[in-house]
Amino acid sequence: MLLRRLRSGELLALIGAISLIVALAGPWYQTPSGNVDAWSTFGPAVVLLLIDLLAAVALVLSALAERSPGPPVFAAVWTVPIGLVGLVAAVVRVLERPDHASALCYGPWLALAGAFAVLAGGWQTLRDEHGPLYEPANVQPTELEDLDAG
Repeated sequence: MLLRRLRSGELLALIGAISLIVALAGPWYQTPSGNVDAWSTFGPAVVLLLIDLLAAVALVLSALAERSPGPPVFAAVWTVPIGLVGLVAAVVRVLERPDHASALCYGPWLALAGAFAVLAGGWQTLRDEHGPLYEPANVQPTELEDLDAG
């Protein structure tokens, strides 16, 4: 199964990405005229959360398609600062009240949890010093190599 190839950091980033997707689809604020979602109050913070979501997806996909350690390490290195910016954007969305909102719905809280999970997943991926997913090839020397060596 593909999920077995993911380490704990990538799984945490995947959970964060799913949380961000659900958060962006749900209600964010309660106003006198009804619930308002993230797309109705679209701004820089939502763009940063989308970039955070894309970084998490890139981290997971690079781990699933690993042929060499370069792309997963590159994705993990960039997921950490992007995740930090996404976390700050999520905090801003929790603290702000656009369009005379009177209460928060579950969207900003779920986005905050998802942004934190993406940051923690990227950080954990960098800390995990596992070897390659595939065992190195065990090649037996041929007779010609034995003659050249001797």
